[in-house]
Amino acid sequence: MATFVDRVVLHAHGGDGGNGCASIRREKFKPLAGPDGGNGGNGGSVILRVDPQTTTLLEYHHGPHRHAPSGTQGMGDNRAGATGGDLVLGVPDGTVVTSTDGEVLADLVGAGAEFMVAEGGRGGLGNAALASQRRKAPGFALLGEPGDERDVVLELKTIADVALVGYPSAGKSSLVAAISAARPKIADYPFTTLVPNLGVVQAGQARFTVADVPGLIPGASEGKGLGLEFLRHIERCAVIVHVLDCATLEPGRDPISDLDVIERELAEYAAALDSVGGEAGVAGGRVPLMERPRVVVLNKIDVPEARELADFVRPELEARGLRVFEISTASHEGLRPLTFALAEIVDKARAEAPAPEPARIVLRPQAVDEKGFTVTRRQDADGVYFEVLGAKPERWVRQTDFSNDEAVGYLADRLARLGVEEKLFATGAVAGDEVRIGSSKNAVVFDWEPTLLTGSELLGGPRGTDLRLDDRLRPSRKEKRAEFHERMDAKAAAREELWTERSSGHWSDPADEARAADARAAEDSEDDRA
Repeated sequence: MATFVDRVVLHAHGGDGGNGCASIRREKFKPLAGPDGGNGGNGGSVILRVDPQTTTLLEYHHGPHRHAPSGTQGMGDNRAGATGGDLVLGVPDGTVVTSTDGEVLADLVGAGAEFMVAEGGRGGLGNAALASQRRKAPGFALLGEPGDERDVVLELKTIADVALVGYPSAGKSSLVAAISAARPKIADYPFTTLVPNLGVVQAGQARFTVADVPGLIPGASEGKGLGLEFLRHIERCAVIVHVLDCATLEPGRDPISDLDVIERELAEYAAALDSVGGEAGVAGGRVPLMERPRVVVLNKIDVPEARELADFVRPELEARGLRVFEISTASHEGLRPLTFALAEIVDKARAEAPAPEPARIVLRPQAVDEKGFTVTRRQDADGVYFEVLGAKPERWVRQTDFSNDEAVGYLADRLARLGVEEKLFATGAVAGDEVRIGSSKNAVVFDWEPTLLTGSELLGGPRGTDLRLDDRLRPSRKEKRAEFHERMDAKAAAREELWTERSSGHWSDPADEARAADARAAEDSEDDRA
């Protein structure tokens, strides 16, 4: 089972906002007391924070899916829903946060450094907050906004001042154990070190950290051995220490050839960093990797043959401009000069490092004519459609309950006031065209009909309804006036006809006229029999 993990993919989900409440206050002796629905609570956010007590990403290797608490629904009597608490995830110092596409999002260095991975959704407004002079008792509330979903890559780059590199079994772990209190695994076979080891060294008044990375072999840049995967842990170091084995019995190996092989593999790794902008995107990359100070350590001089070889190759190494130290991790010979020399280099690098600058606050004021949305005419296999993108329209759509006609009418009013309909007209849309609000993945699709703004005469229906959405034709003002005059003219004509009949003496009860007609008919029948 893995005990050290330095790269994981984290699936973060912010908490959803709670729905608003649609409620009408009911109290004795207070009829029509008005709306009292409370707002929904905001969802919690997923936040990464540097924790000095955390040294590995193992926790997120076993549990990569993290969901922040959601807000609760609003309630009547103006009671707002509870806000979901933020989910704070502790990460080691030196964690780099990147997107799945490789874009560096944050470099978390220093205790307490934070980065918000997924923001929680807003809570929906209750009908008490939606009440206005025209809409005094809304029969709807806004839904809570879903929280953000985001996949990020967490990559640990150890914060170390000194990096130890070399062949497997060169004595790097033994050197860490000899100069610090760290106790890494040490054995007499290659690739004993499978994960980086970190130790703290005290040299007089100076203190610095040493990182031991797994051994490198020829072809590591091509994936041989453990590859170059763990070299990310030396990107922030101030000095690189080559630990060379002077007692190796492998044919074709010597300290000079070992140094050349390791330098070549480091150059391959540095070239890969430059191609992707790795060091440019990391705060710890003050100096390019290949330009940082080098120190050569000739190890295992407690063996007589190794001491002879160290004395033989030392002049050539010094001729290259390298500082050379002969040591033995078994007898601790030469360790004190080495640690004080490393402390001197580290102190110099710290003094030359630029002081950290506080993050600048960038103000990006919105343009006067900026509406905050775009309308684009597009075409696909199904035909022409108009795409509306923008933070406000997309948020309003997500918060609308489409099963409530009044809520849909409120959304239409908001879009019209924002200028979406004017933009649709300007882009060439006509009634009946397909309109999509939002990205293609979660778009709301409808056939567009130009909407009239809500007037007081259209808000007289039952709560939760909107007369504009009834399945009937809405007559225009001119048609209503013509219909009214037609009815008035018909009434006037009928009244005039009645007065004409009355003045002519033809005004009588219809029942009497019927009885008289029956009597005349009976007399005619008797005359015929006679």
